[in-house]
This record gives sequence, C-alpha cells and structure tokens, in this order.
Amino acid sequence: MNRIVVGAHYGTSDWLAQRITALIMAVYAVVVAFIFMSNASMSYAVWKDLFAAGWMRVATLLFAVSLVWHAWVGVRDILMDYVQPDGLRLALQVSTLLLLASYLGWTVQILWR
Repeated sequence: MNRIVVGAHYGTSDWLAQRITALIMAVYAVVVAFIFMSNASMSYAVWKDLFAAGWMRVATLLFAVSLVWHAWVGVRDILMDYVQPDGLRLALQVSTLLLLASYLGWTVQILWR
C-alpha cells in the first residue's frame, strides 16, 4: 500500500520546539540545583554574586525564553483544540501572548537592572 502524506507538517516543528525547550529548562534546573547543593549557606550576597556573572544572566534569560516558548506552544495547542468560537480563541491567544511577553520583559528588567 502506497501512502501519500500531504499537509504542511506544522505539528513537527512545534513538537520539536517543545522537546528542545524542555531540554534547555531541564539542563538549567540541574545546574541551579547543583549550585544550591554545593553552597551550604545561600545568602543574599552569594545569590547576588551568582547573578552578577554574565553567564548566569544569559543562562537564566535562555531559560525564560524557553519557558515562554514552551508555554506558548502548549497553550496555543490547547486553545486550538478546545475553544471553538474563533473570536474567543483569538482573544485568549492574544491575551496569552501579551501575558507571556510581559513576563519575558519583566525577566529582562530583573536580570539587567
């Protein structure tokens, strides 16, 4: 039987994005857990010194971008599957995008303030 596959295959890139962003977040979580476990007393001074390092700020920003992208793909898929009225779905998607963008902007402000 010859099967002809047609379609745009949008789901493949979203599936891959979810896996890559999950991997980035998992690696970041392991690194942060290791840092916390290696420091017996995590004081404000230690915390401030940790985030003063450029690599930690960049890693945290990469984590935040991955989290936002991961969340967007997941929420968008849920909204596309379960919210049928087009106007309501669009309003919820725009609200989600604005909320996620504001969280990302807030993260940048915190990291480089």
